[in-house]
Amino acid sequence: MATKKIPAFKGTKEQEAQLMKVIAEHKGTDGALIPVLHEAQDIYGYLPIEVQKMVSEGLGVSLAEIYGVATFYARFTLEPKGEHHIGVCLGTACYVKGSGKILEKISKALNLEVGGCTEDGKFSLEATRCIGACGLAPVLTVGEEVYGRLTENDVDDILAKYM
Repeated sequence: MATKKIPAFKGTKEQEAQLMKVIAEHKGTDGALIPVLHEAQDIYGYLPIEVQKMVSEGLGVSLAEIYGVATFYARFTLEPKGEHHIGVCLGTACYVKGSGKILEKISKALNLEVGGCTEDGKFSLEATRCIGACGLAPVLTVGEEVYGRLTENDVDDILAKYM
């Protein structure tokens, strides 16, 4: 069975300096939390606990409130996305044409649970809903690239492009 792997936090001093600048620009402003979290996620790619703590200390907002906001809004993610983020559409058209089996094959090939990221940060895997390419079903995306009319046999060749 694939395991959900989350790489260790690897924030840099430059990223931290950027975040501190953002916090300083918004400190004392009503409604600052959400814009700061958006910018923090732009800087780091996600909102790990280390970043949440910096925002908490910088804005004087409780960690519980930050976590509540970060988990309430779908725009925020607490887990990193891989360098190559794979999304497999499980919308109706894709699912009836075999996307569930494609997702399973990718998960096994990368030894990666849906929602996880490889330890090296190279790949992340997500099950998505309709992406609006039903005529190409079943569909998956790798970053901005769209692959359609897929079969399980296509998976190895697609992954090989990104290895």
